[in-house]
Amino acid sequence: MILKRPEKLRNSLTRTRQSVFSRLAGLLTQSELTEETWEELEALLIQADVGVETTIELVNGLRERAAHEHIRQADRVQALLKEQMAALLRVPGRGYLSGEKQPLSVVLVVGVNGSGKTTGIAKLARYHQMRGERVILAAGDTFRAAAIDQLRVWADRLGIDLIAHQEGGDPGAVVFDAVAAARSRHADVLIVDTAGRLHTKHNLMQELRKIHTIASRQLPGAPHETLLVLDATTGQNGLAQARTFGEAVAVTGLFLTKLDGTAKGGIVFPVVRELKLPIYFVGTGESAEDIAEFNADEFVAALFG
Repeated sequence: MILKRPEKLRNSLTRTRQSVFSRLAGLLTQSELTEETWEELEALLIQADVGVETTIELVNGLRERAAHEHIRQADRVQALLKEQMAALLRVPGRGYLSGEKQPLSVVLVVGVNGSGKTTGIAKLARYHQMRGERVILAAGDTFRAAAIDQLRVWADRLGIDLIAHQEGGDPGAVVFDAVAAARSRHADVLIVDTAGRLHTKHNLMQELRKIHTIASRQLPGAPHETLLVLDATTGQNGLAQARTFGEAVAVTGLFLTKLDGTAKGGIVFPVVRELKLPIYFVGTGESAEDIAEFNADEFVAALFG
């Protein structure tokens, strides 16, 4: 199964690790803790896009523990920092589709154009295939040119049925037909693509709410997950995107993409801290198999090398 791949995760975080966290690890192998150590630690965390507020919270927490436990050696602080960072990424609550088992699980996937959403959907479909589940895709992004064609390429490659209407059609009608088709074909999982045009925020909100309503009318409890695909290369802009989608629809978890293309993988910390949303999956490459279930301890370990 494609579940946890620490080595692929580590490879995908190479740029973040080399640009900032290797320097951070070097800083915390110094012999003695000084005020300069704390200041440089703050600067490095902010440079990694951990965010000012999250950085202050982490460093203040470390200072308090160091004082309380009479820690004078910098290398002991590194272990505490890893522990605090991992704790920040653990969101209490259920895991991905961990509620009561459904005959059909509907997963809504949202995210801006260019975030890696289509490839993320393919990876998610492959993830379910590897678990022995029958998957159907719904092409709910009827607005963007070529969105349906791109999804069809992946569906053909994976041997998965795709429910699609013509470009410019009503995405609500696509979802209506997709739920009906998934039920009649005894699918286990229906994954629904959606439009991601943030520049028309009002329309986006209306469209997502409509899709959500239609899915729930067709199948009580649906959608069972709403995943937000976040492009790690966008840095702090990813936080603004997450807020916007959170206003439009009840996002239940995150799928982080393009970690291998950025030196600012630290963005996950302010996103999780502010939104209180769990990261369910991480994309670790370009193929459909390059998906890993998120694990906070593995992620932090990979950041530090």
